[in-house]
Amino acid sequence: MKLLRFGPPGREKPGMLDAAGAIRDLSAHLDQLDGSALSNESLARLRAVDPSSLPLAPAGSRVGPCVANIGKFMCIGLNYSDHAAETGAAIPEHPILFMKANSAIVGPDDDVELPRGSTSTDWEVELGVVIGTKAKYVSAADALDYVAGYCVVNDVSERRFQTQLTGQWTKGKSCDTFGPTGPWLVTKDEVPDPQALGMWLDVNGKRCQSGTTSTMIFTVAQIIEHLSTLFTLYPGDVISTGTPPGVGMGMKPPVYLKAGDVMELGIDGLGSQRQTVVQG
Repeated sequence: MKLLRFGPPGREKPGMLDAAGAIRDLSAHLDQLDGSALSNESLARLRAVDPSSLPLAPAGSRVGPCVANIGKFMCIGLNYSDHAAETGAAIPEHPILFMKANSAIVGPDDDVELPRGSTSTDWEVELGVVIGTKAKYVSAADALDYVAGYCVVNDVSERRFQTQLTGQWTKGKSCDTFGPTGPWLVTKDEVPDPQALGMWLDVNGKRCQSGTTSTMIFTVAQIIEHLSTLFTLYPGDVISTGTPPGVGMGMKPPVYLKAGDVMELGIDGLGSQRQTVVQG
């Protein structure tokens, strides 16, 4: 099942993708696609709805972030062995965690804005994990039972802000529009193995990132186990799980985004995104 939100920013309605790829309006069955709608029971009720019985969304509807009212937007750094190698970083002993401000979240095809003073804004295609069931002290063996589904995330990053403006990575990760999320929340029954997904990202039609979740250092299950020992994970929380090689920072010389550039990215079975870069 592929769930989404459509409509103008701040007024998105819940939707479902039908077999033909058309957006169907779920408003009669669901107030909002947020944490309250992501339990196994709620998803089972939605799965029983015949998409053909739902009204079509207006043609050309904007697709918004696939989850509303995200609680925590957590990100794992340096989680691909080949990405760590390209940056010259050591393999971490534990998952590196940083938080991305929820105000960075935008739709999958919304513009990405270069913040004023930016010199080094970069791209990162990532697998997003959406929590569906409250999780605390969860074992890796059981961790995927707490997942509602998966989505595409572009962890846009301003490298100078991230590394040179005294403080933590969050400064370079949380600028407005730096968290395109979606297009769909794909429920976990359609993703039998989150560690076997191809992923890619192009800038201006040139393939920059091409990788697979199989090279994650810490698997989705291990990440959930680790985070749930630190704090409670709640329905609607999102974990962005790291990026494969091919980021601009790793190129020689480094290459960064400029106004007018277009990013296109996607993950097998989870859909694709397209963002135009604009100057803030």
